[in-house]
Amino acid sequence: QVQLVESGGGLVQSGGSLRLSCAASGRASSTYTMGWFRQAPGKEREFVTAISWSGISTYYADSVKGRFTISRDNAKNTVYLQMNSLKPEDTAVYYCAAGHRFSRGRNDYEYWGQGTQVTVSS
Repeated sequence: QVQLVESGGGLVQSGGSLRLSCAASGRASSTYTMGWFRQAPGKEREFVTAISWSGISTYYADSVKGRFTISRDNAKNTVYLQMNSLKPEDTAVYYCAAGHRFSRGRNDYEYWGQGTQVTVSS
C-alpha cells in the first residue's frame, strides 16, 4: 500500500509558476513510476507527465512539454512538478499517482492522491 499527498496548488496569474509536491509513504514507494494527471471541470482526467522509478525516463503530454518539469527525490520519497508559463487552460485539479508500469495510461496507476487545485487567472 502506498499513500500519496499532494501540496503546492493555488491561484496564479497567467505566465506565472507553481511547484507541486507529492509525498509518498508506504511499502517500497521509491520503486514506483510516478505520474501527474489533471482534471478540469466537465472533462476527463488526463495524463500530464510521468517519471520512472530511477528518474532517468520521463514522459510529457504535448500540451505541457517545454513548460512543465517532473523530478523526484527518492531519498525523500517525493516527486515534484515544476510548472512554468502557466496558462488559463492549465486550470484543473492535479493528481499524483503511483504505478508499476512506466505509462501514460490512467489505468496503469494503482495509487492516487486526493488532488490539489491549480487555478490560473487570465
